[in-house]
Amino acid sequence: MDGDWFGMAASAAGGGVFGVIGTLLGRVAGYFETKQQQAFERDRWQHNAAMTRLRMEVSRVEAEAELNAVQAEGSWQGLTASVAADAALASGYQFVDAIRALTRPALTLLLWLITATVFFNVDDALKARVVETAVFAATAATLWWFGDRTSPSGRRYPA
Repeated sequence: MDGDWFGMAASAAGGGVFGVIGTLLGRVAGYFETKQQQAFERDRWQHNAAMTRLRMEVSRVEAEAELNAVQAEGSWQGLTASVAADAALASGYQFVDAIRALTRPALTLLLWLITATVFFNVDDALKARVVETAVFAATAATLWWFGDRTSPSGRRYPA
């Protein structure tokens, strides 16, 4: 009977030791599993953050492109309206039409004369600012007023 108690005690101790070892192995495996899961989650969060940044950048670029398209469309509509208004200014008097037709060339010539006068007669300290403004005005007038001199009936607009 003593051998039975000893055998039972040894079995209990051995089972306990193996149980503790099994628990320790489970804990060690759980630690590494948790560490791996955390690394996976960290990578997933970084990926989500990067994707969110990219989506925001795409949205910003799309918004800028849409704004540019709207501005360009508005600019073309303004030009079309200006050309149509100019074409509608026909009067019944040739003298009035001649003066109106000479106004643009006269103003353009005057702008270029002002630009030349400023360029040659202003001291160097002010020349850069004044000349830039005068050149801008003269160039804009020249290109706007003489950019398209075809008759309104001869113009073709995209549909």
